Amino acid sequence: MPEKAIREFSSGAVVLRKLHGAWHVAVIEPRMRYGDANAPKKKVIALPKGNIDKGETPAETALREVHEETGVKATLVDKLADVKYFYRRSWSDNARVFKIVSFFLFRYVSGRCGNITEEMKIEVAHAFWTPLAEAPGQLSYRGERDVVKKAIEYVKTHRAMLEAHKH
Repeated sequence: MPEKAIREFSSGAVVLRKLHGAWHVAVIEPRMRYGDANAPKKKVIALPKGNIDKGETPAETALREVHEETGVKATLVDKLADVKYFYRRSWSDNARVFKIVSFFLFRYVSGRCGNITEEMKIEVAHAFWTPLAEAPGQLSYRGERDVVKKAIEYVKTHRAMLEAHKH
């Protein structure tokens, strides 16, 4: 009988900000767990994301994670996609996990990217803005690259709305 997978639900965000006339996205470099056999050997660039807490909606989780992991505040624009994948928790119980991450599009409101609390520096090594057009080539995970490509298409088709979308 095949091993039954545990289900996990997370939310993440594509936070857009116009800088020097071009759209940029907030990304993070997660701090890798020591002893994790699945940890990539090279630097990882990812979108902010995290597990949904009890009582939170997926969009609320994404907003919280954006602030915790990047230091910026943002406002919800739309849902982009769900990314689904399996992984193995090699750092603890070696359980097989089926994970669904709901990604949302946000517009930057305030704050300085990378201005995170000392507690978050355990999880996040670095947070920064990168040009949206370059993000698919920089992100480490295929699902997140696909989500950013959806964000690029969204910007093309909803430019006027995004330009007007202020806090």
